[in-house]
Amino acid sequence: ELRLYKSPAELALMRRAAGIAAEAQQAAVRAARPDVAEYEVEAALLQVMRAHGAVPSYPPTVAGGANACVLHYTANQGRLARGDLLLIDAGAEMACYASDITRTWPVGGRFSASQRALYEVTHEAQCAAIAEVRAGQPFNAAHDAAVRVIVEGLCALKLLRGGARTALKSGDYKRFFPHKTGHWIGLDVHDVGDYRVDDEPRVLEPGMVVTVEPGIYIPPDDTSVPSKWRGIGVRIEDDVAVTAHGNEVFT
Repeated sequence: ELRLYKSPAELALMRRAAGIAAEAQQAAVRAARPDVAEYEVEAALLQVMRAHGAVPSYPPTVAGGANACVLHYTANQGRLARGDLLLIDAGAEMACYASDITRTWPVGGRFSASQRALYEVTHEAQCAAIAEVRAGQPFNAAHDAAVRVIVEGLCALKLLRGGARTALKSGDYKRFFPHKTGHWIGLDVHDVGDYRVDDEPRVLEPGMVVTVEPGIYIPPDDTSVPSKWRGIGVRIEDDVAVTAHGNEVFT
């Protein structure tokens, strides 16, 4: 229970870890070019972290193209191609406190129309979810908000059939959004703490810190959708602290 409620000193360390991870992501953007290997981009991330005396808070995911559709991909052996999306999930740990960031961007600087459409749905879902991270809200409110936006977006793009209400009821959307929208973060990247109390979702309180990370992943071998969508994976993740008057996005 103590680990769920961060002191001002702990929050300061988490801001520092988040700042280092953000700087590392920026270095990765500069390193990512066509024909560069994923592990070379990973090296740029790690160089920034170690230069600040930090370490990775978990093995980084550097996933180009269809590799971004593999959750927790850590091989980092592929080569980037112009027009691919590159998904990087990488956090820094500073003085034992973790950060956790995911960004997705196009190698070569330009989204295709399909990539942009899925990115915009994911970003809208993340904004809706972050708005639900505030004192008095249940932990699952952020996930529910993200699911609603993603389902509506996928229906509008005709990647789901039958309308949003049908897709929500059937759970068909889970083949494109198979994970939850966040987790506790602190002394561990997936930190301890109950998500339910007396079989009800835990209510958020000031001092708690969560990640918010919706994603959309269209498997490269999914022949139920047009080929222009296949192999696109997008996730956007930030670390968000609950405050007395709303929230603070560290990343």
